Amino acid sequence: MRNLTQLSSAAKPLIASLAAVGLIGLSLAGCDNATGKTAAPAAPGAPPVSAAIVLEKPIAETQEFSGRLEAIERVEIRPRVSGFITAVNFKPGSEVKKGDVLFVVDPRPYQAEATRAQAAAASARAKADLAKRELARAESLMADKAIARREFDEAAASQKELEANAGAAQAQYEAARLNLAYTRIVSPIDGRVSKAEITIGNLVDATAVLTSVVSLERIYASFDGDEDTYLRVGAKARDGAPVAVRVGLANEEGFPHEGKLEFVDNQLDTRTGSVRMRAAFDNKDGALVPGLFARVQLGAADSRKAVVINERAVGTDQSRKFVFVVGADGKAEYRPVILGPVVDGLRVVRSGVKPGEKIVVNGLQRVRPGAPVAPQIVPMDSAAPVALAAANVKE
Repeated sequence: MRNLTQLSSAAKPLIASLAAVGLIGLSLAGCDNATGKTAAPAAPGAPPVSAAIVLEKPIAETQEFSGRLEAIERVEIRPRVSGFITAVNFKPGSEVKKGDVLFVVDPRPYQAEATRAQAAAASARAKADLAKRELARAESLMADKAIARREFDEAAASQKELEANAGAAQAQYEAARLNLAYTRIVSPIDGRVSKAEITIGNLVDATAVLTSVVSLERIYASFDGDEDTYLRVGAKARDGAPVAVRVGLANEEGFPHEGKLEFVDNQLDTRTGSVRMRAAFDNKDGALVPGLFARVQLGAADSRKAVVINERAVGTDQSRKFVFVVGADGKAEYRPVILGPVVDGLRVVRSGVKPGEKIVVNGLQRVRPGAPVAPQIVPMDSAAPVALAAANVKE
């Protein structure tokens, strides 16, 4: 009992102090309620964002299409004479030169025919030469009036007939020699050969396709352009003005192969609204193979000024594209934009913003239309906003 009494005596001053503090708090709260005022919460600060100045610079606008690579020269190898295949002198898929022997048809029947035709031509020539000498003697006798005119005319006619026979026999011999040469089936162009469709021992005729050869040093990329493209570059291509075209394969970054637009069709396809175009490329390394899918980038014949912005500045609102423009009062303005292609890493803007305006390029998710922002100015390129975001602005 004594300890409890002592503890109560010691705690009395502390309890009295706490009670006094509570009364003061209540009295202050009562004063606030009496005046009808409440404590307002602190206003949130403007979110930090990266902003850049909209640029205007001369560009050569490009468009991208899908196309296919085509060989400039493609030859189906067929035999010109019939017979049995006795040799196949190439490996499938190898490169061949013009004049290389690819197949051999059994030449023995054609060699025999050429020999017979040669002998027949020699016999006919001998008869024609004899008739020529006899005609010369007849002319001499005719001058001396030793023979009748009829005999002279017969000798002249015989000489012409035998000369014609000799010419026909010589032609038959040349045809036989030609057929003999056709037993060696050669490549008509430099290029890459396909596989052999006919193997040794098979009988072939002129309807058989033995293999095919495609050229390699140059190659076409064919694609379908739209009407706007046709109006933009069609006349220039026909007049010979240079229109740059680049292609990239499915496993390549960008468009590493550069060529030139050389063909624009003479009319649009009314069903698809497109026009056929074709560009030619050097292909000495053989990287471009006929039949491959190609991404085609078509450039303009001349440059023009265009408004460009960073791709990261563009937001999507359902089907519309927009940017946030930082106004003079530091507030964000929602601005719909119409976009063009990407050129040198920057997006062309057809309409919506003007050169010199500030737009948000990083931190779009923290911006609300009409709300203040705290912009930090960065260059209008693809690397700077990302670097700033990593260093200062955590999205």
